[in-house]
Amino acid sequence: MSTTSQQDFDTLRIHAGYNPQEHNNSIQVPIYQTTAFDLQSPERAVRLSKFEEIGFVYSRVNNPTVAALEARVAALDGGVAAVAVASGAAAVSYAILNAAEGGRVIAAGQIYGGTYDAYKRLFPTLGINVDVVDDVNDLDAVSRLIKEDTKAIFIETISNPLTVIADIEALADLAHANDLPLIVDNSLATPYLLDPIKHGADVVVYSATKALSGHGSVIGGLVVDAGKFDWSGSRHTHFKREILLFENKSFLETFPQFPFAARLRLTQVALLGAALSPFNAYLILQGIETLSERVKKQSESAWKIAEFLNEHPQVLWVSHPNLPDSKYKQLAAKYLPKGTGGIFSFGFNGDAEARNKFINALKLFSYHANLGDARSLIINSPRTTHAELTEEEQLRAGVLPETLRLSIGLESPDDLIADLLQAFAAV
Repeated sequence: MSTTSQQDFDTLRIHAGYNPQEHNNSIQVPIYQTTAFDLQSPERAVRLSKFEEIGFVYSRVNNPTVAALEARVAALDGGVAAVAVASGAAAVSYAILNAAEGGRVIAAGQIYGGTYDAYKRLFPTLGINVDVVDDVNDLDAVSRLIKEDTKAIFIETISNPLTVIADIEALADLAHANDLPLIVDNSLATPYLLDPIKHGADVVVYSATKALSGHGSVIGGLVVDAGKFDWSGSRHTHFKREILLFENKSFLETFPQFPFAARLRLTQVALLGAALSPFNAYLILQGIETLSERVKKQSESAWKIAEFLNEHPQVLWVSHPNLPDSKYKQLAAKYLPKGTGGIFSFGFNGDAEARNKFINALKLFSYHANLGDARSLIINSPRTTHAELTEEEQLRAGVLPETLRLSIGLESPDDLIADLLQAFAAV
């Protein structure tokens, strides 16, 4: 089955990146559960090592099942290449390490707690400093943080857990005016709701653990290279470094169409080793086949439940970008006309004991730290997803003590509302 970039999203999610005739006419992408591939001869091995011939060598670096996933996600995002990795955390870390070697990154403060923790405890030990901006849409504040050694801007399209919507186009314009790439975590929106590359993003990362796979059965991540950013500038001299393997040519010279993806695969993935397994790639491909239907229903159900909670007396506030009083309503209408996903948060009106009693009374909502699952989930963010942050950092990120995050699944929204009602009554 041949596909083109002009085909509709729903065609690409089924067919992109895979031709059955190249795989013994198997309709489904086969699982190539192998460590390595026969090099056939010393002469061919040399050609493969010099990239004079493209082929599979070792599954830590490339694998046919994983390659099909990479090609499909690149097609869905309109990128030129993608690299699959073992987790969403690896996708974020590798993208930042690849872009910002020896420099600084400007990053959103209202963001997933694990990523914020990496700002503090991981990247500085690897020679990368992170400058946090509290309001990612305050362009003046972002501009003031740009320094001579700044090498990237990193944001989430929809933030976790407060659903802050980033103004991607404005941030991309600012980044490009300063010779900086915009790296975007699009995990909550998925390519079904939002294509960041169309709005100027240069690199898109995903936790495929979440809605891309959608069934709580796999850990994985992806990094998509838009192929538009010029990595030859003075801020990114590491892309011009000569590599012995390439006969003293650089990544820019060897892979001019996708130097970012190539360097990430052959440096971060090959040397640090967070490769995605073929079986997990297969599961993610299975999930992507139903992505549109799942995310559409989750978005609609989340909106219905947010409206219900917004009127409930035991709720202090609801953070959903479609609510009339949300400061992100216009940005949501611009970037997310098909919906804002299944994730949002609310403030529970009660102390810690009452919050725990409410959570324990729920029967349909599962209590665990995932999101984008077919099952609905609840979590108290300050004690779980953002537990690595100090109290001051939590407040700075807008994660208040009363914050409860919901991830709405594929159940009936009426049944989920009934479950919330009985849990409120139990407090």
